[in-house]
Amino acid sequence: MLGRLTVRDTGVRAGTYDFVAARFMAKRESDGRTSWLEAGWAETGWSGDGRQRVYTYDTNRKAWSFYNQYELADGDQIWISIHTTRDGVWEAWLWWRDGWHLLTSQRLGAPRAHLEQYVEVHIDGEGTIQVPRIAVDNVQVRDGDATRYWRESDVRTASGGSTDGYCLDWAIRFDTWTAGTC
Repeated sequence: MLGRLTVRDTGVRAGTYDFVAARFMAKRESDGRTSWLEAGWAETGWSGDGRQRVYTYDTNRKAWSFYNQYELADGDQIWISIHTTRDGVWEAWLWWRDGWHLLTSQRLGAPRAHLEQYVEVHIDGEGTIQVPRIAVDNVQVRDGDATRYWRESDVRTASGGSTDGYCLDWAIRFDTWTAGTC
């Protein structure tokens, strides 16, 4: 999976477990266990001083990893790629300053996985977060050596939707969309 995410300043409350994350994810379920690798950008209340940061999360380490060497600002656009190697290791890559940079590689146990793309808003307890429109575009999937735009007609797809005051707006299902406060 490959695509571009627009970075936005979401105003997450400091000192909370609030977060907003725009990400791509490879997820595998087997023998009652769910494994995944996600990569994108996030703004969190527990660290980062209100900055938006490139991050990964994987279930092998059960931890967020932040990549502060890639400084982000509101309105920046980043390219993220998550794919598997021929030996079944999943990798997350960031396009930065004219080159691809490996963020992490994790063994999820299989060369194939379900792919997801989404913006997640988590609010710690009471309150709201006014999320400006976050754009996702040019989302592509790869099967073998062939890469194509993510289209419902080509890829079996389940769609999320608008919830709790946040709206999802499709420009082109499923490779160009925005999400944020309605």
